[in-house]
Amino acid sequence: MSTAFDPIVLGGKPLANRVVMAPMTRNRAFGSGAEPTELMATYYAQRAGAGLIVTEGIQPTAAGQGYPNTPGLHTPGQVRAWRTVTDAVHREGGVIFAQLMHAGRISHPSLLPDGLVPVGPSAVAAKGQVHTYEGPKDFVAPKELSEPEIRQVVADFAAAARNAIEAGFDGVEIHGANGYLIHQFLGPRTNLRTDAWGAGVEGRIRFAVEVAAAVAEAIGGNRVGLRISPGNPYNDMSEGDPAKAYTALLDRLAGLDLAYLHLVESSDRTLTAHLRKAWAGTFVLNPFTQPDVTGPDALKLIEDGSADAVAFGALFLANPDLPRRLAAGGPFNTPAPSTFYGGDHRGYTDYPTLTT
Repeated sequence: MSTAFDPIVLGGKPLANRVVMAPMTRNRAFGSGAEPTELMATYYAQRAGAGLIVTEGIQPTAAGQGYPNTPGLHTPGQVRAWRTVTDAVHREGGVIFAQLMHAGRISHPSLLPDGLVPVGPSAVAAKGQVHTYEGPKDFVAPKELSEPEIRQVVADFAAAARNAIEAGFDGVEIHGANGYLIHQFLGPRTNLRTDAWGAGVEGRIRFAVEVAAAVAEAIGGNRVGLRISPGNPYNDMSEGDPAKAYTALLDRLAGLDLAYLHLVESSDRTLTAHLRKAWAGTFVLNPFTQPDVTGPDALKLIEDGSADAVAFGALFLANPDLPRRLAAGGPFNTPAPSTFYGGDHRGYTDYPTLTT
């Protein structure tokens, strides 16, 4: 029986434990260059005790930005700034992957430079609003990507992955979850295409497969993870019964020898078990615990074989030494939601660690 505190090899990289820091948007890459800051380097280095850190979503291209003050990995300045972060984490003995996230339709023209507009597989607007520099604004209908534009976005992901390695990251996680661009291609209500990137399961999974293949070719499959969230309604997604599509997706990805699959679980534990069985590689689980945050009980999912590693979000945000606290049985700092997004060091780098 494995435990959360046993080492594991992920894509050839040894990890000290199986406690993963989940990607969490923090909106603190201030300035027009969308570059990470010294404060961000401190934040990630504080959490280097994780077996694996997955960063907040990083846009692979300027057109992929979905929120204010999120960082990119598509300019030389961004690469240099991220090197400050990865060096800080490595000095503390940590392993860190960059999460590459293209927001797709979950954006707004006011967030994008040079007259760019949000894009998607089809011109279907999301219900709801997005937070912008001027406050909340209704989502707009995205521009439907043409075939050449799809191929360019795939190339953008690969280029950003190469930039990540240049910046010192140990690998990348492709964000195919939570209603962002890759997930939009997977969804039958957001992808209404009748060409090779739509029209049935094989068409809808094609973009995800092409992105994963291009990134794996660019940096090696052993440095690539993929995050998915089948059945997750976040950002106005609706997939009905997702088992067929995601089983097909995992089957098509099998030959790429990816480092891991990261599942954001829905309330359907049966689907989780099915996908766990369908995936031969390392399986990272972000378990469904709503309305509570993922807590110590989730460690049992490693012990019973439901997952190889477990990703913690808000609890890791508030407890920079989370693996140590989990091993000790607590105590745990309480996350402060009012400081999750934007702001300064408060609620970011000032959560205390254990003193003994």
